[in-house]
Amino acid sequence: MKFTNMKNITKIGLLLLFTFFIISCEKGEIQYMSEEVAENTAQFQIFYMVPISSGSSNYINKIELNNELLTNETMPLIPNNFSPYGGTGRYFTTTPGTSKLTLYKGTTTNLEVVFDQDIDLPAGKSMVIFHSFDEQPLIIDAGVPYPSYVTDGTADYTNIRFYNLMYESEGVPTDLTLQYQFQYIVDNDTGELSEWENLGEPVAFGEATSWSKATVNKRIEISSGYGYIYYRIRVIGDDGSDQGNLMLKNAYGNMVEYWDYWTGYIGYSRHHMLNGYRNDSPTYRARIRQLTAE
Repeated sequence: MKFTNMKNITKIGLLLLFTFFIISCEKGEIQYMSEEVAENTAQFQIFYMVPISSGSSNYINKIELNNELLTNETMPLIPNNFSPYGGTGRYFTTTPGTSKLTLYKGTTTNLEVVFDQDIDLPAGKSMVIFHSFDEQPLIIDAGVPYPSYVTDGTADYTNIRFYNLMYESEGVPTDLTLQYQFQYIVDNDTGELSEWENLGEPVAFGEATSWSKATVNKRIEISSGYGYIYYRIRVIGDDGSDQGNLMLKNAYGNMVEYWDYWTGYIGYSRHHMLNGYRNDSPTYRARIRQLTAE
């Protein structure tokens, strides 16, 4: 009798173990806190590119859309940055058409309305770019999805988009049409550089190029891939002729030819936004702000 009971217990144990394995092998559905966004929804990011100091007194600590809260001091919009941030592909959403956008600047105990106007938001993904609180923001198509390229081996490019948001001086947008150019290190041992190449097309104030490919020659062969890329800006005349390098005031108050370099990472997409004053305060001098496209 005792032996029979042990056999029954063993059978029950095996049955429970088999049931456990069957349940464990069933496909489980993982759910995330997200909603599917229809293609005809207006999706937008807000860029704060006003020439202004980056101190906390200039943070946008409250944003409202149609009198409803979008963000507060827990996710402030910082000068030369954008919102929403903190993850890939994050956009505010609303119904396409006219919406009232309100921005509040300053400390949470002393908020000041700096923008309170209607804007027109199209369907799809857009960038709402503030270059002045006295003007309507620029609304530019985000160019999503970002371009990709098929390669036989490791990729060798980074995506760049250039924006002309430069002012000549306070309240005076530039009247210059600009051509963004790049060159890269062809040989990491000798430092040999490539010829200069155009990045996108010439753009006037308030315009952006299309997404364009800049070549990256990896500094370390067995790596995810990065290398230095050098940039300059050429002034384009009304007749389409090249008028030479852009001249602007540097940190010491001297007029110099613009050039710069950034580390280019293979496969990334970066905004290169030229904002600030070309011929005015060295504190808010014109320069490129690089932001990772999200």
